[in-house]
Amino acid sequence: MKRNIHTVLRYAAALFIALTILAPMAWLFLMSVSSTADLTRIPLRWLPQHWDFSRYVSLLSLAPGQPGQLFLKALLNSLLVACGATAVSLLLAVPAAFSFSRYRGRDGWLFTCLAIYMVPPVAFVLPLYFVLQQLNLLNTHIGLILVYCSLILPFLTWMLKNQFDTLPQDIEQAARLDGLRFWQVLLRITLPLAKPVLGASALFGWLMAWDEFFYALLYTSNITAQTLPVTIAGFTAGRATDDGLIAAVGILASLPPLLIAIWLQKSLVSGLASGGSKG
Repeated sequence: MKRNIHTVLRYAAALFIALTILAPMAWLFLMSVSSTADLTRIPLRWLPQHWDFSRYVSLLSLAPGQPGQLFLKALLNSLLVACGATAVSLLLAVPAAFSFSRYRGRDGWLFTCLAIYMVPPVAFVLPLYFVLQQLNLLNTHIGLILVYCSLILPFLTWMLKNQFDTLPQDIEQAARLDGLRFWQVLLRITLPLAKPVLGASALFGWLMAWDEFFYALLYTSNITAQTLPVTIAGFTAGRATDDGLIAAVGILASLPPLLIAIWLQKSLVSGLASGGSKG
């Protein structure tokens, strides 16, 4: 009887969490397919009287005068910047985390990286701006990628270092005795064992770059390199804001992270489980 009560409470808690997460998305979708009259009606009409998908059509259209010209370009910019920043950060974080984990006495550098990560981003605005200006990287994809690496790299290094600490070192030591070098041990032994957390780390790093707004707002000036968060904010800048259009943009902007999370689902679950079972 007691076990049945615990099972019911567990499922009830899981259902409550699922509803808490899905309810805002469901309301966002209903807003995106509701007419302006339904959205401004008092009392509020929860379900649209006429389902209108024209906003999605306009956002996915490249016809002149359609918001899709801005949205699709910003979507492409966000994908390029997020994927590029994640790839560069992961490429640098893996050897850095492995070095911190296997060679003791370097914790000071690790905590320095973490301290830099904790500094408010506004403190780096002027230095980064001058650097990008001197390199002619303002309003460019490469400039944003470099800036985002400063955010993602410390986080990924810390996350991967904790995972490398949990891996058995006997196999690595045996491989070193067989003549494998540092990079060979890392590529052939350690990374295959750490594959689950690599997927989870890549996903979290990608989400950090995908959602970043502050630096993208300051270091881009037009749609050439503007990312999706900045473009979405631009849709709300007019006097007459189409709330349904903003909701449709939100739904479409959430699809790439959702698809990537589904693709990396096994790695994400395994990575979080292995990280939570440390010790």
